[in-house]
Amino acid sequence: METEVETERLITMLCEINTLTEDILMDKREVVELDKKRNKCREARRSLKEQKNGSKTWVCFGNTFIKTDTKKCLDMLEADQEKIDKEINSIRDGLKPKVANLHKMEGRPEVKGFYLSGIKKDDLIFTN
Repeated sequence: METEVETERLITMLCEINTLTEDILMDKREVVELDKKRNKCREARRSLKEQKNGSKTWVCFGNTFIKTDTKKCLDMLEADQEKIDKEINSIRDGLKPKVANLHKMEGRPEVKGFYLSGIKKDDLIFTN
């Protein structure tokens, strides 16, 4: 009787670990896809910046091409890039607790320095 209960607990725990692992992998794949989009936006912005001011550019929205001002295209790409950056950071922030929880469920020790973040410009104090 006890072995059946233990077996059920083990199966439940393995299912939870598998579900969490799949969730982590899906988040990582999504970060990779968003990073590809971000790089394409960066390439497009660089290409558009080389054009003359006041020129027109063809832009594809879904299945429609529209000729619009290059400055507007740059602004749209900048907004898209900011949105993508926020999504990537949000997913990455959500990954940390998931990975820590996975380590805990697997009985592995917590990774030291896992919750460290980079220094931001606002964090720096300049003195003369």
